[in-house]
Amino acid sequence: MDINALITQYGYAALVVGSMAEGETITLLGGVAAHQGLLRFPLVVAAVALGGMIGDQLLYFLGVRFGPTLLRHFSRHQSKIDRAQRLIQRHPYLFVIGARFMYGFRIIGPLLIGASRLPPKLFLPLNILGAIVWALIFTTLGYVGGEVLGPWLHDLDQHLRHLIWLVVVLVLVVAVRLWFKHRESR
Repeated sequence: MDINALITQYGYAALVVGSMAEGETITLLGGVAAHQGLLRFPLVVAAVALGGMIGDQLLYFLGVRFGPTLLRHFSRHQSKIDRAQRLIQRHPYLFVIGARFMYGFRIIGPLLIGASRLPPKLFLPLNILGAIVWALIFTTLGYVGGEVLGPWLHDLDQHLRHLIWLVVVLVLVVAVRLWFKHRESR
């Protein structure tokens, strides 16, 4: 079975699972696969949004249940945690949707939101909206990137051959230099 058949058969499931945590890379790759015609763009967006929403919802509930206990272990970051908690209370809409786009906040954000006791009836719709916006943006970026990567991917075997020759030449050059250096030092 070739890689294209695997992507076509298991791609959507891989997108759901992969986007449950830090999913930007897999989402971009889903967009590239949609551009290549292996997956359908709307279904990629739906799969990625679903996975992102489920992942953040689980982290939110972990934050509700264990957040205060978990956050006590990060006492050296207490001032940052307190600042985030104030931001969540003052701007819940922006924080819930924006946490998904903040580098390094994708995992800790929903935990902090849950620990802040933001009501589930407010978190859920914001989480769904944020997941859809996030999925659309990153899938589109991957799709557009597929325009650039597409020709390169079709000639991947040729590129790999060139890369292997380049590595061989570099290794030979370094080996000859080391041999001359060693010979000179004697």
